[in-house]
Amino acid sequence: MATILLSAAGAAVGGAVGGSVLGLSSVVIGRFAGAVIGRSIDQRLLGQGSEVVETGRVSRLRLTGAGEGDAIPQIYGRMRLGAQVIWASEFRETVTVTRGSGGGKGSPGPATPDTRRISYSVSLALALCEGEITRVARVWADGTEVSPTGLGLRVYPGTRDQAPDPLIEAVEGPGSVPAYRGTAYVVIEDLDLSRFGNRVPQFSFEVCRPSQAGTPGAALDPVHNVKGVALLPG
Repeated sequence: MATILLSAAGAAVGGAVGGSVLGLSSVVIGRFAGAVIGRSIDQRLLGQGSEVVETGRVSRLRLTGAGEGDAIPQIYGRMRLGAQVIWASEFRETVTVTRGSGGGKGSPGPATPDTRRISYSVSLALALCEGEITRVARVWADGTEVSPTGLGLRVYPGTRDQAPDPLIEAVEGPGSVPAYRGTAYVVIEDLDLSRFGNRVPQFSFEVCRPSQAGTPGAALDPVHNVKGVALLPG
């Protein structure tokens, strides 16, 4: 509507001014200028839903704790502890586009815009402690317990013969990745950050580490000493 009215008004103003520019009469120029202004007004008032709505984009992504030169903890028994980032991949951006409706003649509802949802994921390697562990029992993210299987968690117990992680080798290249032998660590592959507000959460892990073989008293530790348990009814 604004396009029609303003184009007519522009033609009237151009006719009143008179003259021509580059072979175009002032009436044509006035109608064109009025139509451009009216079209922008119509799009602003009536064209809601024509522009793409973008959600989820962040300008900066931060990692959890990573301190150069920090000591590697030693634990005994079962203990909950934090972790240090020893490797991280580039943040991967995934764009999911949801098409909106045209809202034209015969459409069941009003026009809705296209929605472009942006999500991020990252892969991490987190060092736990020195020595060989038996397992990671529980995992917390920002103080809330999460399922290790839902994180895609791989545990490297810190043995003296453990191999480098294949994901890190695929990113960094074969032969250029340390195996972190003697250090227990975990790898989280393709961690979806949308559930954590598009940031890497603060992880903590409950780690089980028995007495290490070759240390005094290790033979008395039930993990190394008990070979089997017999249960009798009653």
